[in-house]
Amino acid sequence: MSPLAPLTSGPFAAPEPAATRQVTSSTGARLHVEEFGPADGPTVVLAHGWTCSIAFWAPVVRALAADGVRVVAYDQRGHGRSPAAPGRYSTQALADDLCAVLEAVLGPRQQAVVGGHSMGGMTIMAAAGRPALVRHAAAAFLCSTGARRLASEARVLPVPGGAGPRGLAHRLLLTSPAPLGPVSSVSRAMLAYATMGPGSAPERIDACARIVHACHRKVRQGWGRVLTGLDLSEQVPRLTMPTAVLAGTRDRLTPLSHARELVAALPHCVGVHEKRGLGHMTPLEDPESVTDVLRGLVADHLKPSGADTAADVTKESR
Repeated sequence: MSPLAPLTSGPFAAPEPAATRQVTSSTGARLHVEEFGPADGPTVVLAHGWTCSIAFWAPVVRALAADGVRVVAYDQRGHGRSPAAPGRYSTQALADDLCAVLEAVLGPRQQAVVGGHSMGGMTIMAAAGRPALVRHAAAAFLCSTGARRLASEARVLPVPGGAGPRGLAHRLLLTSPAPLGPVSSVSRAMLAYATMGPGSAPERIDACARIVHACHRKVRQGWGRVLTGLDLSEQVPRLTMPTAVLAGTRDRLTPLSHARELVAALPHCVGVHEKRGLGHMTPLEDPESVTDVLRGLVADHLKPSGADTAADVTKESR
């Protein structure tokens, strides 16, 4: 039995991009970037999480592009079509890559809503205070993510004895190089338990499994090691742009306490969305809610297309 191929039809199949490009990070990593929707629309830039890829955002991308939003999504290094960069696993590498994408896809004065799920949200935190993010992010979206204590607060493994034994067990889980094997009924059930809320529809579980199982086990291990030692708590107060937070109440990987800690530390939180019954994979479990938050950030914090140009023309004519 071999791993299942990516979906080619239905709401969870990756939409056809309007354009693709390769962006080279400051450390030399090559990043696969795809653009959807009209080129002159307001821009949303999306960063996916650990073991995922651009395909993870499929239903969100499809809905935003239909609204006339230009959506830019990229494969984190080692994921999807972005090749791995050996020895380059760190939060600084994540920040370098996001900043490189922002500089490549946005004009000097152009801004976007920048959103990240799980490790993608940690990517935004890691880049807090960097000139590229400060200049280009009109608003940010932190989805199902946390800044620290990921292993000790996770609830995937029901280990008795408190935070110490539980943290050790989850560190071993996150850093395991063991292959996930083919997508099967058993592996789907295990992944659904760990990452999704109870009652998730079979087609959503299947889409999640296809994406996660496609991640190379060495890449999964390398980024898992970064997650076990993660502490971005000092970075969160540096996210001074308007920032929204979304989390599921049944998230076992980044429980709700992480979202609440972020909300308390953010200088300009513009909304916390606690979604009852959802697990960790919120953009697949409830893409409508995720899309609605991004729509709101676009409407509230991005100027209409061409507004900067019009302002410049007005100034010059005076």
